[in-house]
Amino acid sequence: MRIISGYLKGRRLNVPNNLPIRPTTDLAKESLFNILRNEITFEDVTTLDLFAGTGSISFEFISRGVKQATTVDINPKCIDFIKKTSQQLNINNLFALKNDVFVFFGRSQLSFDLVFCDPPYDLKQIDKIPDLVLKSFVKPNGLFILEHSKEHSFKEHPCFKEQRNYGKVNFTFFSNTTKE
Repeated sequence: MRIISGYLKGRRLNVPNNLPIRPTTDLAKESLFNILRNEITFEDVTTLDLFAGTGSISFEFISRGVKQATTVDINPKCIDFIKKTSQQLNINNLFALKNDVFVFFGRSQLSFDLVFCDPPYDLKQIDKIPDLVLKSFVKPNGLFILEHSKEHSFKEHPCFKEQRNYGKVNFTFFSNTTKE
């Protein structure tokens, strides 16, 4: 796994084999960031990465100059990997939190310009995630991106913006324009 663009471009993330993850493919990740390049000014945003796994998405955000990135994952090995990698890359604006995402929904008072969420594809509560994230974490006019399998469609959601498909990876974009 590698960082695709930005000041950390080309850096490899040496992920241990014992992490329970399904990383976003490089092709899907590159496509996602090509879309985002036209949607946001990276230097102006704060990001939240839920079900962060290796933190690969957050490392991409950091490499492109976001103000701050926060990652949340329940697995201590994933959080340790993110923290260790941040230290190795001399990153001081990435915060890795070990927490159950659904508990984090109820406890955090933080809000972000952009939230990325890559839950397990078979997560039973996946249909609840857009409402929870948009209500809890996304600033007005902010952006929420949900990675999911083709078995789920969110096109009827009131904040739905667009869906993109890259093989088995689907990204649904939501715009939080309903908040005042």
